[in-house]
Amino acid sequence: MKKIAFYTLGCKVNQSDTASMEKLFRDAGFQIVDFEEPADICLINTCVVTNMGQSKSRKIIHRAARRDPKPLIVVTGCYPQTSPDEVVHIDGVDLIIGNQDRSKVVELVRERLGESPDEAPINAVHDLPVGREFEELDAAVDASRNRAFLKIQEGCDQYCAYCIIPYARGHLRSRSLDNIREEVAKLTAEQYKEIVLIGIHLGCYGKEIPGGPHLSDAVKAALSAEPQVPRLRLGSLESVEVEDALLDLMAREPRLCAHLHLPLQAGCDSTLARMHRPYDTAKFAQLLEKIRSLVPNVAITTDVIVGFPGETEEDFQASLDFIRQCRFSKIHIFPYSQRKGTPAAVMPDQISNQEKQERVHRLEEVDREGNLAYRKEQIGQESTVLWERRNKNNGLWEGLTPGYVRVYADSPENMKGKISAVRLENLFEDGLKGGII
Repeated sequence: MKKIAFYTLGCKVNQSDTASMEKLFRDAGFQIVDFEEPADICLINTCVVTNMGQSKSRKIIHRAARRDPKPLIVVTGCYPQTSPDEVVHIDGVDLIIGNQDRSKVVELVRERLGESPDEAPINAVHDLPVGREFEELDAAVDASRNRAFLKIQEGCDQYCAYCIIPYARGHLRSRSLDNIREEVAKLTAEQYKEIVLIGIHLGCYGKEIPGGPHLSDAVKAALSAEPQVPRLRLGSLESVEVEDALLDLMAREPRLCAHLHLPLQAGCDSTLARMHRPYDTAKFAQLLEKIRSLVPNVAITTDVIVGFPGETEEDFQASLDFIRQCRFSKIHIFPYSQRKGTPAAVMPDQISNQEKQERVHRLEEVDREGNLAYRKEQIGQESTVLWERRNKNNGLWEGLTPGYVRVYADSPENMKGKISAVRLENLFEDGLKGGII
């Protein structure tokens, strides 16, 4: 039995893609082993959203290729999709596959295994489809985890000035409603307690189909699956794509987590315009007000890029002020990364790395303030927690609320994988202390 090891870099969509490929290999009779263990094949699923992601991808490829005996090195994901000629010439690489035809990965690996090790690497990267067909790989199951990620959408047509993802992932494609229902049922039957619906541009689900379904329809399909999923969560959404129907579902369906991740990217209108973002701060603020009026106790998290070309100190200060007003419960902060082939890469007034890091630290302080304020608001309330593990340091069980607050509680029972009602009592470490009801 051939052994294969996987290494995944980047986003949750990449993690989902890797899990699906693991299932394909497991079903084909391969043994999945940890990446640090000896293996016949090493498959690296790469990331290029930042320079750091691309650099780390190369380091992992080199690390795998230096093993003795050398395994078959397979590189897939966004790096070979955007730079196939570069990746195929990295020493030790045997096979490269992009973000298309992943269903054929086992066949391609078997073909390469049957050849002499001295054969030239196989470049199996194809242009991303002009059409709109979604590659419906099965969702994978892993009994060691409580949460599963189901990719229901692929591709992006937005072309923000800083982003390489449309070139790496192609045009919009969506998983069918029937297949969403089937995959959610399958994952729930495998005892997953929470399923996260994810995509490259999740809010555009179904928009490539004339008269097609909306994201709210995909959520309804997932919630209608039998057996019923105990908890459903949404991945990242663009603010301009948040539908009233979706907010209505979130307000009245307790199984749908009251949590929205809405990337802001900048809190200054001139910066947003240079980024080619499809909103301004006024529209974003109006949406937050609407969401909070319709969905009580909702948690809203965000992404922010600092140091975008041309961002002056005044622009950044305006961003800080606006972000404070937004009252995010968590901010994911990214220093701008210059990506070759994007409009922002050749914009004037590039910001130095030193200045970007200084701004990151200032925004981190705003993040800490917002997170603390949100946790304080939860004290005294009742919530539900999906328990993940017993904390090795304090001996308490820890898990997450629908709003992604980490909760710690004492219990003599094995709580792993259970969802229970909890009263949130006080601040504790990075989250809250609670009492199981």
